[in-house]
Amino acid sequence: MSSPIWHPFTQHALIPKMTKVDRAEGAYLYTPEGKRITDAISSWWVVTHGHCHPALVEAAREQAGKLDQVIFAGHTHNPAEQLAEELVKLAPEGLSKVFYSDSGSTAVEVALKMALGYWHNIGEAQRQKIVVMEHSYHGDTIGTMSAGERGVYNQAYSPLLFDVETIPFPTPGKEAETVQALEDILTDNQDKVAAFIVEPLVLGAGGMMMYSPEVLKNLKIICEKHDVVFIADEVMTGWGRTGTMWACDQAGIAPDIMCTSKGLTGGFMPLAVTMCQDRFFDAHYSQDRARMFFHSSSYTANPIACAVAYANTGIWKDEPVQERIDTVVKHHTQHLDTLKDNPQFENLRQCGTIAAMDIKVSDQGYLSNIAPQLYDNFQAQGLLLRPLGNTVYIMPPYCVSSGDLNEIYEAITNAPKVLGL
Repeated sequence: MSSPIWHPFTQHALIPKMTKVDRAEGAYLYTPEGKRITDAISSWWVVTHGHCHPALVEAAREQAGKLDQVIFAGHTHNPAEQLAEELVKLAPEGLSKVFYSDSGSTAVEVALKMALGYWHNIGEAQRQKIVVMEHSYHGDTIGTMSAGERGVYNQAYSPLLFDVETIPFPTPGKEAETVQALEDILTDNQDKVAAFIVEPLVLGAGGMMMYSPEVLKNLKIICEKHDVVFIADEVMTGWGRTGTMWACDQAGIAPDIMCTSKGLTGGFMPLAVTMCQDRFFDAHYSQDRARMFFHSSSYTANPIACAVAYANTGIWKDEPVQERIDTVVKHHTQHLDTLKDNPQFENLRQCGTIAAMDIKVSDQGYLSNIAPQLYDNFQAQGLLLRPLGNTVYIMPPYCVSSGDLNEIYEAITNAPKVLGL
């Protein structure tokens, strides 16, 4: 009898049997049979300090015995208030309001609604256009799919999507074209654009595509010039992934609205936050109930999740997290250097703790036939690596050891030969 479970981003005809995981600790997953699997992608980019970090486990345990859940409309609780205060301290300057949700997709959806609601409530409802970057991915809700790259991810759902304006990805040598494209769109659509949304420095699901902080800074400057809301989708890039707390830090910019999730709880529980400047809150603040912000989820600011996220901020204060990040960055750089002359790999790249490379095959892209072969090969070696087509990336928890990274890179280096390429 087949399982009743329908798994995400999984073609069950090609992967009929799921790998059951019984427990996890640090950088490792363990099957019921006791097999150890090194989690080289942080279980979909969420685990930062390692699985089952004692401080996070204890925070969840303690809060579960006090308050499990309460409606967040008209009510509040200490974990949400304490976390919000810490987030305002940690966030780029000016992000002073915290709106809770429960996933990265929802955090982005909230951001888009905040921007549109802002313009509507201050009397500029004609500002409705959203500008995005080519190859971007912002989530799987209708609004976030609309803001993402059109293609295999959402082709079947195209009747539901709204139109957006798109600027090209800043490929090396063509960065100026990207910046000029945004300038042209905002000039041609003066007072019609509500917001520009972007994944800062790294486009994740688009293939770990990377660009410079200088480009990001210039895009922000143009948005400021045209009074367009700048939304930074830091769902994946935040909490140290790019080498700094926020990717925006490297560009020296503060977004108008910022989305975060994944590493927010250290990967322990689902929780998301959309942070914004006061002006977005103020535009909705009124005696008129029709001007309120119409968004919520049943589990908004779940107390247990907030308690865990608050404990996560404590880990950043009390433990040498940045030192661990710097160590991962150093090891990535050293290993990538050994691959630079390997003819079976190209486009070697790194941004902080994220490293990626493309295996040379004829059918490139997300649907490359090499992806499931690579996945099976790595699984057989006790490694969780989930290639994006012919792109192999490594995004480990910060507690990963040098020995773990040696094994990961050795498996990647040998993969073309093992698969007969």
